[in-house]
Amino acid sequence: MYHYSLFACHEERHSMSSFESLLTEVQDCRICAAHLPHGPRPILQMHPQARILIASQAPGTKVHESGIPFDDASGDRLREWMGVTREVFYDSKQIAILPMGLCFPGTGKYGDLPPRPECAETWRDQLLGHLHHLEVTLIVGQYAQAYHINEVRASLTETVRGWQSHWPKIVPLPHPSPRNNIWLSQNPWFEKELLPMLKQRITEALER
Repeated sequence: MYHYSLFACHEERHSMSSFESLLTEVQDCRICAAHLPHGPRPILQMHPQARILIASQAPGTKVHESGIPFDDASGDRLREWMGVTREVFYDSKQIAILPMGLCFPGTGKYGDLPPRPECAETWRDQLLGHLHHLEVTLIVGQYAQAYHINEVRASLTETVRGWQSHWPKIVPLPHPSPRNNIWLSQNPWFEKELLPMLKQRITEALER
């Protein structure tokens, strides 16, 4: 038992060292710098002990400036949906935040541009491979849903409406941006049916 404990401790230290090296590589990434009008600034929150993963889209302008994921109105709403405080939300040992695009992609005619594909192609599977304690994954927005859910339906609305198909490990969500206020008003079932269950699920995951 003593030798096993030493071995397990060594393996844990090696895994953590490997994760920290990977995280440094990601934070220094400049792969798509030429396509980023505001320059590269990878923004994520990760720790191997995290029990909740927020798989999101890409940072916006304010988050690009602060360097803190969901440090904006979208984050305020997402924390309200989850029923967690900022302190809990920004505890990387409890909640990991991994956008499809790690840098702000810039803006287009109708809002922020889609996440750059290079991030997921280069880093996503490597980072996800270090999350061995996940209880639940929140899939926020259509780009994350296309990556993480095998049976993406005809629209984001249909994917979110079919949340029970993926429960309790995966929860598809619309983006919490204020731009989605119309969607929320047109889909009252989301706040009445899904959000109470989501808050309960988050509480359970954090208490394990």
